[in-house]
Amino acid sequence: MKELYNYRQMIFSLVKKDLRGRYKGSVLGFLWTFINPLLQLIVYTLVFTTILPVADIDKYYLHLFVALIPWIFFSSSLTGGSGSVIAHKDLIKKIYFPRAVIPISYVTSCFVNMLLCFIVVFAVVILFGNGINFVAFLYLAPIMLVEYILALGVALISSAVTVYFRDLEHILGIITMAWTYLTPIMYPIEQITENPAVPEWFKSLYMLNPMTPVVQAYRDILYHARVPELSTLLSAFLLGITCLLAGCIIFSKLQRRFAEEL
Repeated sequence: MKELYNYRQMIFSLVKKDLRGRYKGSVLGFLWTFINPLLQLIVYTLVFTTILPVADIDKYYLHLFVALIPWIFFSSSLTGGSGSVIAHKDLIKKIYFPRAVIPISYVTSCFVNMLLCFIVVFAVVILFGNGINFVAFLYLAPIMLVEYILALGVALISSAVTVYFRDLEHILGIITMAWTYLTPIMYPIEQITENPAVPEWFKSLYMLNPMTPVVQAYRDILYHARVPELSTLLSAFLLGITCLLAGCIIFSKLQRRFAEEL
């Protein structure tokens, strides 16, 4: 941690570089930060309200939006973070610096991108939401921090393993697609937990998904305008810390031969 703190300026520089270069050369530029999630919202809303209606949900667009933005951050950290070390192979071969700087800077840039998208989320919640619970809003920052920790943990693991197993970068695209439908984003969590047709073993396995309590907490705060349940917050925190510790251990062991493998 001390070494990473000493290289904090490098992290800031890489974050700025990624944010500036993300849509460099495109006509709309940084506006894609807002357009991309809005277009996804339109597509998902059309599919799951008209073509394949999942449930009779009041203000489905809001129900989906408050979960979709955090999910985009997490999935981007997982898939994009997997190739972050390989993308900086020339830098790794030339100079010494803590290799963890690379996935940290990538996840941080994705996190900043999510915060900017939340400007639109807050506007939608204020204009079309079910009211604002200011006490519940106090829990939003801790949930964001927990998700950041969780995303950083998976990015550390995926970025380190991809150096040795390059196919993982492509496999993660399939895993992320499946993970999307195993997380209560397009549908309410009750459709799984309170559905008698769903086996009990699957319900228990479903709740092990680290993004389930995170998404549920966001939805409680922004859609239901209520304070998240303490068990939900505790579960999200413990899963996030566990994932981060696992990521640190795996990354630390695998980073020793990065230069040779790259």
